[in-house]
Amino acid sequence: MRRLLAVLGSVVALLLPGSAAVAFSPADDLLDRLKAIPGLTVVSESQPTGYRFFVLTYRQPADHRHPGQGTYEQRLTLLHRSADAPVVLATGGYGLAANPQPGRTEPTRLLDANQVSVEHRFFTPSRPSPADWSDLTIWQEASDEHRIVRALKSVYSGKWIQTGASKGGMTSVYHRRFYPNDIDGVVAYVAPNDSLNDLDGAYDRFFRTVGDAACRSALDGVQKEALKRRDRLVPRVAAEAAANGWTFNRTIGTADRSFEMTVLDTVWAFWQYSVAADCAGVPAATATDDEIFNWINGVAGWSFYTDQGLEFYWPYYYQAATQLGWPSLRFDHLRNLRRYPALYTANSSLPPELRRSHNPLPMLDVDLWVRTLSQRMMFVYGENDPWGAERFTPSRRDSALYVAPGANHGANISRLTADDAAEATATLRRWAGVPQATTLTQRPAADLPFDDMLEPRRRLG
Repeated sequence: MRRLLAVLGSVVALLLPGSAAVAFSPADDLLDRLKAIPGLTVVSESQPTGYRFFVLTYRQPADHRHPGQGTYEQRLTLLHRSADAPVVLATGGYGLAANPQPGRTEPTRLLDANQVSVEHRFFTPSRPSPADWSDLTIWQEASDEHRIVRALKSVYSGKWIQTGASKGGMTSVYHRRFYPNDIDGVVAYVAPNDSLNDLDGAYDRFFRTVGDAACRSALDGVQKEALKRRDRLVPRVAAEAAANGWTFNRTIGTADRSFEMTVLDTVWAFWQYSVAADCAGVPAATATDDEIFNWINGVAGWSFYTDQGLEFYWPYYYQAATQLGWPSLRFDHLRNLRRYPALYTANSSLPPELRRSHNPLPMLDVDLWVRTLSQRMMFVYGENDPWGAERFTPSRRDSALYVAPGANHGANISRLTADDAAEATATLRRWAGVPQATTLTQRPAADLPFDDMLEPRRRLG
């Protein structure tokens, strides 16, 4: 019977090349091995060409200090290529898509690896119920990832590389800090390091030097013009909200406060997502209200600082308020135009019951550990990315930092100089135990989409 199933599977595969059909094999016990892991549930499986893709949940303690006092189901996905290939652990730092689809991160492509992607705790639906938000800490999430790695090492015995971008890059650093023996190396992309939240002068220095003087002047100017036209533009924000069902009372407070926060965020959002060539599109001081309103909407999004826009990000803002820190800017050029001088903080984007005071110790601890004791950690930043103004400084223990010229928050190894990209790729392959001498087999043109691991700035409507 087992031989018959194998033959039938081969026939199906031949009849339906490139399809999602399952080719049965007596030696293929992957599904059985996954199902045998205590607490792991296989939600679904599909088979894109050359891979198997699983959506999974894993039962986690709500509080790893007290594992017997409640659990929750953490979502993750597994992109399986081969039991012999390395594994890339991708920590996005946010939530997975409602219906996760297969994609490959840059390290997964460079290593032709398997990939495990994890939804961060407290991003729905990976949230305990009832939720004790004090359990949302960097150590708790690192402990989630530790248990996932330990469980899946029963299936994959090869090298493990962890990666993430932005908040996901931070998450990969924290996992490495608390469980340094779980994985064999880290590639952290555009990972902010607000080591001391009250000392944020690096961000102001960044905005005084990024790009050229003409672009900086134009961006400062459009912020000034927007705030000068507050009496005309705020009613337009309120009208957009009324037409789309957006509200403000749960978090940011009012349409006026939302307007000011969006304007303050505009220059940051510009450099995070745009490039120097986009400076040509910045409206002049003589622009019409329509031109300024629409440009800001395209860059920062009037829907973002609404109750509906912010709710997805509550776990991030809670972590920023309590541990991660947030960028504080002086906005000297707007000094006489702002109405809410204490607005630009993480707590402003949270409902009152989730607002907390900041504890600086966790970031100081991580920063010191990365500088002195960490090993096999690679950091990649974009030259023009404001989130890179405060960077991690790796130790000299087989670690490195690279900066992609002219790149924004989407910086990666492929955007480095040729020499840096070659060096970074060689280091990554060495950590993963992949031979250096030959080029990895190239996947077909219809390969899986590239996953940059960045959470897009969600705009409604």
